[in-house]
Order: sequence, then C-alpha cells, then structure tokens
Amino acid sequence: MARHFIHMAYNGASYCGWQTQPALPTVQLTLEQALSTLLRQPVAVVGCGRTDTGVHASDFYAHFDCSAQEPLDCGQLVFKLNNLLPPDIAIFAIYPVAVGAHARFDATARTYQYHVSPLRLPFRQGLYARIYYMPDLDLMNRAAEILMEYDDFTSFAKLHTQVKTNICHLTEAHWDCIPLNTEHCSLNTAYELVFTIRSNRFLRNMVRSVTGTLLDVGRGKLTLDGLRQIIEKKDRCAAGVSMPPQGLFLTKVDYPPHILPPTSALRPPFTS
Repeated sequence: MARHFIHMAYNGASYCGWQTQPALPTVQLTLEQALSTLLRQPVAVVGCGRTDTGVHASDFYAHFDCSAQEPLDCGQLVFKLNNLLPPDIAIFAIYPVAVGAHARFDATARTYQYHVSPLRLPFRQGLYARIYYMPDLDLMNRAAEILMEYDDFTSFAKLHTQVKTNICHLTEAHWDCIPLNTEHCSLNTAYELVFTIRSNRFLRNMVRSVTGTLLDVGRGKLTLDGLRQIIEKKDRCAAGVSMPPQGLFLTKVDYPPHILPPTSALRPPFTS
C-alpha cells in the first residue's frame, strides 16, 4: 500500500463539517467518494483535523492509502479530482509520503483565523460573522496577550468530549484590521477584524468561544482581570458565547519538512 498526502481547501458552508456522519453531507465523504470513483477501489481518507459544520479551511491536509500496482500520476489525479469534486472543494497537490506519515498526528501546529465586521459586507456573506458594535481593537490585543500566559483552556472547551487533556501551547494570538478594498482601515471603508491564533493543538469549539470572550472584552462587557478569572476558573460556563461557524477558517497546518509537499508537486490554487 502506498500512502499519499492531499493538500486542499474547502468552503464549509454546504457541509456538516469535515468528518463523515451518517446521511449528512461532509467534506470527508465527498472526497472519499470522488477518490474511490477515480481509483476504482474503496478509499478511506484521514484529515489533519475535524472542522465543525460551516467552518472553512484554506489550508488542509489529508492522507489516503492506495493499492495500485503502478505509481499514481499525481498531477492527473489532481486534475481529475478538481473536475469531479463540487466547486467548493479544491485540490492543490497530491504527493507520495512514507507509509507511516499521518496527516493528523504528524502536524506540529495549526493556525485558525476568525473574521468579524460591524459592516454589512454583501460579497463576504457566509465568510464572516457580523457584529453590531465597534470593539476596541487595542484592548482585544491586550486580552490576546493574556491568553498567551496560560496553557489550560478548559474554560473554552466544549463539554463532555473525550480528550485526555485541555492543555494547549499557544504561540500566536492577535487581532488585525484588514481593509477589503482600500489602503487604509477606517469607518468609511470596507474592512474585517481578524483574530489569528496558533497552537500545537486546539480543543473542540475553542477558537469560537475564545473569540466570543475577547469580543466581550472589546465591547466593554468584560475586563482584562475578568478574562484572567474566566481562564483560571476552568469552567466553560464562565466564558463568553461561542461565535457562529461561518467566520472561522483553518488557515495553516505545520508539518516537519520531510512531510511537506515537494516544490514539483505544488500547483496554483483551484487548478481544474
């Protein structure tokens, strides 16, 4: 059996998350069906993570095993997959890896971004969450710095999951104002506020609940000392509301160099 990695992206609006669920549309099931059709054998795919319903991924990896006697023509397989898959899933590259390489367990870090804006953005519908206030960006960045001081994120974890630990080692957490069509970010231009967070691992629903809590700081509903108290309570009920899924993107997955795709395997995004 030969193992291959898939480098891909997807818009999660039409899917009930990555992971296959009975009688529900998921990215994993859609990809497995396409691969099985093209390779003429049952194909199981393992993803680098399990994004929730409606969550997007602009940088995602998965692996599969293939029993083909001849080496796969990876370039042709990318081309055929992009013509067979729906347009909200794009394959960037497929490349062979060592048999033991694992898309989920070999990842060393993941980066997520959450997009919000107090503006009505018709061309960003389904890709951001609208808020109805202008939060204090500087204050939210001070709050994000406080997050970096901790590693137990029980207060932001979904209850009754099967994880063995709620310890996560954050290496990045900050807010930025991103203009969408002009050089400067101001109340007179289209813009989004983007929260970026990077860690070796994340708990289920963690990014969305962290974002909601930091926005409470930014709108004056929660003080910086209050944020510390929430984290130290280790109680999900103490934290802010979980933000809706459409604003969340998995934007980067880090791997050791020997697992990353060779330069020759890279293709322009959304090749078809």
